[in-house]
Amino acid sequence: MLAGERGQAIAALMPRQARNGWPIISRTKLIDDFVLAAIARGCDCVLNLAAGFDTRPYRLELPTSLQWVEADLPTLIEEKESLLADAQPRCQLRRIKIDLADSAARATMLRDAVGSSALALVITEGLLVYLDDAQVGALTMDLAAQAGIRRWILDLASPGVLEMMRKGMGVHLTNAPMKFAPPNGVAYFEQFGWTVTEVRSIFHAAARHRRLPLLMRLFAIFPEPDPRKLGRSPWSGVVLLGRSK
Repeated sequence: MLAGERGQAIAALMPRQARNGWPIISRTKLIDDFVLAAIARGCDCVLNLAAGFDTRPYRLELPTSLQWVEADLPTLIEEKESLLADAQPRCQLRRIKIDLADSAARATMLRDAVGSSALALVITEGLLVYLDDAQVGALTMDLAAQAGIRRWILDLASPGVLEMMRKGMGVHLTNAPMKFAPPNGVAYFEQFGWTVTEVRSIFHAAARHRRLPLLMRLFAIFPEPDPRKLGRSPWSGVVLLGRSK
């Protein structure tokens, strides 16, 4: 419903090696699992930043009382609301129109979205890689400034994977260059007071769920690199951060 003919046309233009989709499929599954686990532990609010065409409020088994907030650009939200006008979310869904690059507007939006929640979860799926270090740092501090935000799900790539993606996608990344891939991996966020709760490799998740192309399956036997010392190792994963204070 959301992809439509335009989505099919975009997919057809992608390089052949990107069409299999196993990294996105595996990332989606890992985030789904983290979200459901957080809700089972008492999460009462989910805030999805740069939500795009995400449909978790419609397809996941969620409590009807759960507050789910999507934040993204006005034109994107308007298109999404039009396409999903007849669809019924499974929880209490609200959308906020905002340019997340506007730091002042973002801080106000976070306060409004979290409200009185004491166990809010933030999702930034597919967002951080398009920001530079300063922008990621500012967002990280903004999230930490909200006492009600206790968990944060993000996806992260090593510099090695980022370079592979740049070469593989080529001209398709001209309008949205990929930037953020810290060599120190998850340790980047620890300096801002976040605690690394769980780390899951996208590659190994794809292997478990039999999504890897045949020629890549043998590489799943090799150990993962240290997520705090990624360097040039080819690695990407989904990370659950938490706060103890």
